[in-house]
Amino acid sequence: MQERVLGYENRRELTLVGKALSSEVRLDILKMLDGRQMNVNEIAEQLHIPASSAAMHVKVLEEAGLLSCELKPGVRGSMKMCSRQVDALSIRLAAEEEKQEQVETISMPVGNFVDHDVKPCCGIVSDKEFIDEEDEPRGFYNPNRTQAQLIWFEAGYVEYRFPNLGLKNRTLKSVEFSAELCSETQFYNMDCPSDITLWINGCEAGTWRCPSDFGGRRGKLNPDWWPDRNTQYGKLKTWRFTGKGTYINGKKVSDRVLEDYGWREHPYISVRIGIRDDAQCVGGINIFGERFGDYPQNLVLKLIYAEAVE
Repeated sequence: MQERVLGYENRRELTLVGKALSSEVRLDILKMLDGRQMNVNEIAEQLHIPASSAAMHVKVLEEAGLLSCELKPGVRGSMKMCSRQVDALSIRLAAEEEKQEQVETISMPVGNFVDHDVKPCCGIVSDKEFIDEEDEPRGFYNPNRTQAQLIWFEAGYVEYRFPNLGLKNRTLKSVEFSAELCSETQFYNMDCPSDITLWINGCEAGTWRCPSDFGGRRGKLNPDWWPDRNTQYGKLKTWRFTGKGTYINGKKVSDRVLEDYGWREHPYISVRIGIRDDAQCVGGINIFGERFGDYPQNLVLKLIYAEAVE
C-alpha cells in the first residue's frame, strides 16, 4: 500500500491535495481507479460528464500527485492511461515537533554545476540571451554558465555540489531536494516521456518519468525574448529522504533510507541530475532556474535537523 504523509513542511503539496479532494467528482475518480487503470474517455463515460471535464479533473489530481498518467498506444493513436498513486493519506497537524526542527535551505543556481556530460540537442541560456551556441556541448564550459536560467540536454547529466558544513554537531532528520524539470525535444512536445534520475553522493535516489516537454502556453516567468514555440515550463519535483525511505512528491520510490546517502562522507553533498544510460525513456531534460518556467526558485536543498547536539 502506498501511503503519503504530509505536514506543515509540505505547504504547497497540502494546498494541491486539498484542492484535489474538494470535489466529489475527483473523489469518485480516485475510487474508480482502485486497483486498475482507466483512460480519460472511460472515466468521462462512467461519470456521465464531458471528456473535457474529465481531463480537467484528472489534471488537478495529477498535479497533486494523487494520479499518474502515461501515454500508451491505442486504436487511434496514443491514449492517456490514468492510475492512482496513493492508497492512504495522513496529515500531521501537531506542530510541537516541527518547532524543534532547524531547517537549512541552500539555493543553487542551475548554471553552477561542477561536472557534466551532456549530449545534443543541448543548450544554455540566461534570462537575457543564449550563453553559447545551441546544440554545442562545449557551451557548458563557458564561464558565463553561472548566469544560466535554463539548461537542457538530450542525454547525460549535470552535477552540483552543495556545502554540508551545517551537518557539524547537528543531527540530520531528513533532507529535501526540489527542482523544476521537464523532458527535452525540439521546440516542445506534450507526448515526450523521459526518465529523469537523481543521484546523491553517487547513490541513485529514484527516477521520475516526466510525460512531456511542456509548452503550448508561456511559462509564468519566461523573458519576453524567449520564443513561444520552445519549451515553456516544467513540474516542480521534490525528492525527500527520511529514515523510512526515499520519496518523490510524497510517493515512496526506494527503501534506501537517509543514512544510506553518505551526507558527511565528503566536504560537500553531490547532487547529480540526468538520464541513465539504460533508461527506458530517453527523452532529455530541461532544468529551470528562478527566472524561467513557472516556479521562482533555483535548485533547492533543504537540510532538516533535530535540535543541535550539545
